[in-house]
Amino acid sequence: MAHRIHLTVVFLLSAAASLARFDDDSRIRPFSDPNLPIMNRFSSTDPAFLQALGTSFYATRFALFAKRYGRSYDSVHELRRRFGIFKENFEQIKATNRKGLSYSLAVNHFADLTWEEFRASWLGASQNCSAALKPNHILNKKKLPKEKDWRKDGIVSPVKNQGNCGSCWAFSATGAIEAAYTQLTGKAISLSEQQLIDCSLKYNNFGCAGGYPSQAFQYIKDNGGIEAEKTYPYLAADGKCRFKKENVRVKGDEDELKHAVGNVRPVTVGMEVVPDFRFYKKGVFSSDTCSSSPDDLNHAVLVIGYGVEEGIPYWLIKNSWGKRWGDNGFFKIELGKNMCGVATCATYPNVAA
Repeated sequence: MAHRIHLTVVFLLSAAASLARFDDDSRIRPFSDPNLPIMNRFSSTDPAFLQALGTSFYATRFALFAKRYGRSYDSVHELRRRFGIFKENFEQIKATNRKGLSYSLAVNHFADLTWEEFRASWLGASQNCSAALKPNHILNKKKLPKEKDWRKDGIVSPVKNQGNCGSCWAFSATGAIEAAYTQLTGKAISLSEQQLIDCSLKYNNFGCAGGYPSQAFQYIKDNGGIEAEKTYPYLAADGKCRFKKENVRVKGDEDELKHAVGNVRPVTVGMEVVPDFRFYKKGVFSSDTCSSSPDDLNHAVLVIGYGVEEGIPYWLIKNSWGKRWGDNGFFKIELGKNMCGVATCATYPNVAA
């Protein structure tokens, strides 16, 4: 019989934590039809690709981008349009990096999307992070470590990729529970985001259209558990609930957040994604345009630590956009200013044998 663990949820900081919905519908709108014959599409390996664009520096860079990320386009018009978007994004990345900021940007799989396309397909509409419950995390007098990285404790599960589904809320929730389970048992585990997508609709979650990490925790607690990924694998699409109870594996202001991350375990948080962030590569991210308002939070992530880099305090955070994004799927964001609202909506699960 599978080992069962009971789950409770701790709400941090703003009472808004309990109903923070993040509907980052991450569906990449396809710019090519995979059913078209290859001769009718333009890919980076076709001579016609560069013939249509020329051999300029930007055209060559675009061809390398298209090859790396497997891009192909249905027409010369679409090819040239995407090239124009890529060039604009590339120039913005270079301009930002020339400023000598505390972070740097790089071309990634979002480089041929406009900001409007990225926001519509990966983030969706901003959601109001509101709730009626009061926070119940209690600060203690235990001395905080100067820095913390839960990866060094071996409890942070590998970075995953939410892919063609707006399920950041599910990945943020499972990441927190996976860390808590490993912390308790010493055993690594990968839990089923797909179960949360398919089975927690009655908890005000909406599958690939968005959801709430705290409501995912509540579903797991009420449901009697969550399956492992291997018995309920990820499909990156909405589906019919296929939960089997016999497969259950786990049941279940910045000062407060820092105490939780430093003394307890990784914490699920919401944040606002702004245009530059999609191209983050390394360093400590900050933004003058980020909001800390609960109304503007549009993404859910997992805080796994904190530290200082070149005199700048930062949060260390695990994302769900794959290992090729950012610093192997992780990023750092400035600590002490509630940058992009990272401390506005925070929760973590408690597990007990």
